[in-house]
Amino acid sequence: MTFSTQSKGVYAIATTPFFEDGSIDFNSIDKLTDFYEESGCTGVTILGIMGEAPKLEPEESRAIVKRVVSRSKIPVIVGVSAPGFASMRSLARDSMEMGAAGVMIAPPPALRTDDQIVNYFAGAVEAVGQDVPWVLQDYPLTLTVVMAPGVIAKIIANHSSCLMLKHEDWPGLEKISKLRAMQKAGELREFSILCGNGGLFLDFEPERGADGAMTGYGFPDMLTELMELSAAGKRDEAHDLFDAHLPLIRYEQQLGIGLAIRKHVLKRRGVIATDAQRKPAQMLTPTARAEVDYLLARLARYDRRAAF
Repeated sequence: MTFSTQSKGVYAIATTPFFEDGSIDFNSIDKLTDFYEESGCTGVTILGIMGEAPKLEPEESRAIVKRVVSRSKIPVIVGVSAPGFASMRSLARDSMEMGAAGVMIAPPPALRTDDQIVNYFAGAVEAVGQDVPWVLQDYPLTLTVVMAPGVIAKIIANHSSCLMLKHEDWPGLEKISKLRAMQKAGELREFSILCGNGGLFLDFEPERGADGAMTGYGFPDMLTELMELSAAGKRDEAHDLFDAHLPLIRYEQQLGIGLAIRKHVLKRRGVIATDAQRKPAQMLTPTARAEVDYLLARLARYDRRAAF
């Protein structure tokens, strides 16, 4: 299974299910993998920021990759970002040998200048191997690294193995338009753009030229439907669907508790057994949990997928 510069649709950012004691819940990993495929996703990304990758032991990371890749019928991207290139290379090469479609690489927070960013990714590609397809993650709100369109274009031009941009700048609609304009002018080769940020701007991102979403919102089936409506030119229907989910999407964007909300929703949907996180973690208070449940109940009046 592969992905390409023409990949479209929804790549789900997978959470990592745990039991209450912190051990990995592999049965829930199986259910989650099946759930993403049944939701119409065209791919899945594991061991990302929302996958609690930094809290895993190296052998645990590999066990998760092996489990998901062996079960998934859609391409699997593995997040391999790490403080050093040695561990990045090791996980990337092992993941590809197990059957992953590619890897995702994010810049470390220490990078500040354009040259530092460009040189870092040159080193990362050299480390993992030029034969490994990869996704460039642009997430300045969390990673504090700002990549202008020109910098992204240079990285893509320098490395033919970079097939996709995970776009998570905010505000970022103009960046999508700028990158697509550079392509139209013949200044930039073809590449896929999938957007994150919990889907918060997915109502307009496809209209700006994005190919889909790469995020972990608890209703990936809604995201795939939204993309289908947008592709079919049913703009009002797409925006109506998005508007119904927007209060829950917005609530999930709170710093620190976004993953807790996401896991709570997946648990309510019967996909994972518990909403446990690896420590340290910020869990929902009873009040916050009740607020999420209230939003789900309101959403169910429009979208029966929220009626549990």
